[in-house]
Amino acid sequence: MKNGLLIGRLFGINIYLDWSWLLIFLLVTWSLATEFTQMHPTWGPGLSWGVALAAALLFFASVLGHELAHSRVAQAQGIPVGHITLFLFGGVANIQQEPRTPLAEFLVAIVGPITSLMIGAICLLIASLFAPMPAGAMVNPVLAFAGAGPLTTLLLWLGSINISLGLFNLLPGFPLDGGRVLRSILWGATGNFRSATRWAAGIGQGTAWLLIFTGIAVCFGVEVPFFGSGLISGLWLAFIGWFLSSAANQSAQQVVVQDMLEGVPATRLMRENVPTLPAWIKVGDLVHGYLLGTDEQAFPVVEGDRLVGLVTLEDIRKVAPEAWDTTLVAEVMTPVDRLTIVQPQDNAATALDRLVAQDVRQVPVVSNGHLLGLIRRRDIMHWLQLQAPNGVAR
Repeated sequence: MKNGLLIGRLFGINIYLDWSWLLIFLLVTWSLATEFTQMHPTWGPGLSWGVALAAALLFFASVLGHELAHSRVAQAQGIPVGHITLFLFGGVANIQQEPRTPLAEFLVAIVGPITSLMIGAICLLIASLFAPMPAGAMVNPVLAFAGAGPLTTLLLWLGSINISLGLFNLLPGFPLDGGRVLRSILWGATGNFRSATRWAAGIGQGTAWLLIFTGIAVCFGVEVPFFGSGLISGLWLAFIGWFLSSAANQSAQQVVVQDMLEGVPATRLMRENVPTLPAWIKVGDLVHGYLLGTDEQAFPVVEGDRLVGLVTLEDIRKVAPEAWDTTLVAEVMTPVDRLTIVQPQDNAATALDRLVAQDVRQVPVVSNGHLLGLIRRRDIMHWLQLQAPNGVAR
């Protein structure tokens, strides 16, 4: 997933909005405005839309709190977090490594739903201070909204939706939080991370298909708690199921790929004797002397045989053509202290993890500051295709 629009930074973590977030934000706001208008006929359009807009913004702030909880616990476990992205299905934290122990996996996974449940409980508690809950509100939540003012209505909705979000995320549908909790338990019981992932992904597939079939039933009028009934609710539920099925299948494929790469040294797949550059040449000389007429995408920048940086095609594109002859490679390259690198003792699975986590095409293989070669994502993919003629890695 591409990062999207950067909107802030918290605890050293960049926060992004994906373009699909705007769609779901508008849909939630419109749906709430319609719902509040029906619940409170005396409210004018301005008040209904104002409360709906505030509720939608606070809901996505709650989703951000959910993802920040995952991220902070991961950071406390020594696991780096790249960024958080809010998108169509809520939010996702870019946790760049798998937890090292079952307990770490459990803590990182469980804290998100707990955060949502706590936010929901606090909102409902505050709402009850403004307006005591009528009899039967626990059975029929609509009764709680009857006669409630704008603030109470906002808190009631925000509380109920966060509790629903927390409970939904506890479903054993890997890679939902509940699926990761399940994997941590299976991992702790078996001592085998790969087997635990396979089991969790398989259960996740089953949960996804259950959601899909339930969504179809809802389309035909079946009433389901939290989702209600009707065509829109059913399609949304089925769409979530389809998304989970795809994610669970991808997770299972990743396990197969990791198994295939685990015993392969990174040095076996790296490109040796790659073209290198000094930092002092001009970008124009790089383009005309090294880049044109080749399929190279990146060039290590060295002093002797010591790596000092990496310059890529994307870096060159940031320089206007008329400035090529006055701009040094050193001015546009990514310096070595900001590069993701691979050690010669690392295996190809580690290299692929770093390529994917950083969303880059290549990483240098470095030993004590000396460049040994480059390992590219496409070289790993070619090797996997040769090893998996049935199409496991495509």
